[in-house]
Amino acid sequence: MFMFDPLYFILAAPGLLLALYASWKTKSTFNEYSQKISTYGLTGAEAAEKMLHNADVYDVTIEETQGFLSDHYDPTNKTLRLSPDVYRKNSLSAIGVACHEAGHALQHAEGYAPLKMRSSMVPLTNISSTLSYPLLFIGIFMASTNMILAGVVLFSVAVVFSLVTLPVEWDASARAKKLMVSTGVVPADEAYGAGKVLDAAFLTYVASAVSALLTLLYYLLRSGILGNRDD
Repeated sequence: MFMFDPLYFILAAPGLLLALYASWKTKSTFNEYSQKISTYGLTGAEAAEKMLHNADVYDVTIEETQGFLSDHYDPTNKTLRLSPDVYRKNSLSAIGVACHEAGHALQHAEGYAPLKMRSSMVPLTNISSTLSYPLLFIGIFMASTNMILAGVVLFSVAVVFSLVTLPVEWDASARAKKLMVSTGVVPADEAYGAGKVLDAAFLTYVASAVSALLTLLYYLLRSGILGNRDD
């Protein structure tokens, strides 16, 4: 029923447009700097390993995973998984992404509070994301205030998760930009290019947070929790 609601399009449009731009920007920037080879010739896997070992972190496994830009750090088993274009290649894009993920491993090693908070929220966020939409749709259709409130509360968990993600991702990129130079992964003049890949990727998390906030606002307005439902 919401897909035909003009208010939904008005509120969703900024987040959708930002998400589309962020996706395009990330892919185009990654592709641009994937053509530029690092002077030192390290692959993404080697760059991540060097960055971790320089910080005396030796208990993180680095392995290859499938998928384009599927790179991530899994804190549950201390595993850094890099896509083929990052794991095997020695481009500035590969090094930037790999060092960013190594930044998450360093966060984990030092007990970085926002990362701990985000990790602890994962199970609840998965559950809330699954249940919130059905509760909101059914609650608004049946005019059930209690069900709507339950849906809003559950959806709010996902919103908080997207907001907590922002400092986690920003900090990981900041670490990568600094340490890839100080540890000898790339010379200073090449760190800029690798950093641009990370800046573009960060925009996707901003877009996700904006979309989540605007969607929550829509549900609050349409449910009548904010304003008059008949407006």
